Amino acid sequence: MFAEIITVGDELLTGNTVDSNSAFIAQKLTERGYWVKRITTVGDDVEDIKSVIRESLSRKPEVLIIAGGLGPTHDDVTMLGVAKALNLELELREDALKRIEEFYIELYKKGLIDDPKLNEARKKMAYLPTGAEMLNNSVGAAPGAFLIHEHTKIFVLPGMPREMKAMLENEVLPRLGKRTFLQKKLLAEITDESKLAPILNEALKKFNIKIHSSPKGFGKYIGIILFGESEEEIERARKFMEEKGIKFEEV
Repeated sequence: MFAEIITVGDELLTGNTVDSNSAFIAQKLTERGYWVKRITTVGDDVEDIKSVIRESLSRKPEVLIIAGGLGPTHDDVTMLGVAKALNLELELREDALKRIEEFYIELYKKGLIDDPKLNEARKKMAYLPTGAEMLNNSVGAAPGAFLIHEHTKIFVLPGMPREMKAMLENEVLPRLGKRTFLQKKLLAEITDESKLAPILNEALKKFNIKIHSSPKGFGKYIGIILFGESEEEIERARKFMEEKGIKFEEV
């Protein structure tokens, strides 16, 4: 199974905001057994968003997660980009409108805003692609969306990390099943990657695992991460490499 991630926002492309969302999403997807094969960042342009979504869907990932651009301002155009990519219209959703209204009333009661009434900017967040399932935002205003296109599950999430993380945990991961993919982080006591490489290649052919290596510079250690569907398979691969003369320390 493989997945792709698209993050949206001009601020990500100018370097004013570090894209921590894609790393968090990728980690959670990996834990569920998905290989994240591509992460794409695109600016707040409807045509560009449409283009990268269609490009991603052409590769037929099982899961596509899109994060960012769901707010009330002029540059929050992700839902429109999604709709255009799927040849759908945007529709005003009463369930989304009600949730947004309740959110601003709560903010008003807490003294955080001076006017709870729905204005056009707030209503803008209640427009979802036709046929989409609304994803509840438990900590923010803008709802997300869930659609299925052919065999791809598409999740559209807000870009604020606090909101994205809550929605990913509560709305997305439960829809992806309970399959897990384990990982073990190790430090290999070896001087350089060129000596480790042939042993890693042997392990990859012999066991149902994937390996990520992370050199720390020439010296004593090279960091590696073993990914597998079971603890047993990871341990078999580790023992195999130890028999080849590699000593490990756990991180």
